[in-house]
Amino acid sequence: MRHFCKIHRNLNTISIMYWTLELASKLEDAPWPATKDELLDYAMRSGAPLEVIENLQEIEDEGDTYESIEDIWPDYPSKEDFLFNEDEY
Repeated sequence: MRHFCKIHRNLNTISIMYWTLELASKLEDAPWPATKDELLDYAMRSGAPLEVIENLQEIEDEGDTYESIEDIWPDYPSKEDFLFNEDEY
């Protein structure tokens, strides 16, 4: 299982964003493109796990709009990562 761990250091606090495929998949149906606040709202309304909400809260908000989960978790596997060449079988 692939995961992403990003450490943010702000003065005396350390926060960690930890994504797994299962956690990130909770945002697949989010209203992309979306801002941090829109993603938080979606996650809370859809009943996403607390870890998803905490990860979204850790994003440094500069008013950015995110086009997809890949903007938040660059290592999120694409559909091409799971496809195989059917002609080979």
